[in-house]
Amino acid sequence: MVRLRSRPVHPDDDRAIWEEIPAGDITLRIRRPPSAEALIDENEFAVDERLPYWAEVWPSGRVLCGVLAGMDLACKSVLELGAGIGTGAMVAAMCGARAMSTDWYPAAVEFSQWNARNLGLDMESVVVDWCNPPDEVMDRAPWDLVVGADILYEARNGTALGALIPQLVGADSQVIIADPRRPDAGPFVDAMGDAGWGYERSDIPVPGRIDETGPIVYVHRFTPPPKNINGPVIV
Repeated sequence: MVRLRSRPVHPDDDRAIWEEIPAGDITLRIRRPPSAEALIDENEFAVDERLPYWAEVWPSGRVLCGVLAGMDLACKSVLELGAGIGTGAMVAAMCGARAMSTDWYPAAVEFSQWNARNLGLDMESVVVDWCNPPDEVMDRAPWDLVVGADILYEARNGTALGALIPQLVGADSQVIIADPRRPDAGPFVDAMGDAGWGYERSDIPVPGRIDETGPIVYVHRFTPPPKNINGPVIV
């Protein structure tokens, strides 16, 4: 059986497209692949069920950009997990943060780096496996703010994030996850509460294109527990 192999798309390719992402008073003009479907590689999927979701800016990502644009982030350290092209980290950098965009797809990091340079941003982009995070991420902990958009779409993601996120924070840190009401987000939220993390939720209408997840995105805000801050959360 011959598996489908995708042709890589790079930021300078004619196939890449421009897209504008509004975020409060900020508008990002970014370069991205034409679609996630165009990048599907059956060989990669066979290894670890990897799909190129990073190639599009999903509704939760747009909501996260709007949330970050409304925050005072000057001189804050901001880490975006599962960032894809990294629009959240870019907005944070434009708001004065020391931002880092991370994803486990090297191609996503390539686009993130290219877009950050094109926008004139001093922003880092790093390939990260949540189960084996690199020193570039861990040595910078505690981060003031850890964020992600639509990163709880599988149960295994909640398990990995429950182990990783406590290692990234300090007593005054905050975690924000924009989620389009994925079923697998519920067990993660419950586990964080059981571990003593503070929790608030905002329900925010999706700006622009609405996909099959509906018109509302949940914005989960967590603050570390008073004790055992860096202890793993069992999801």
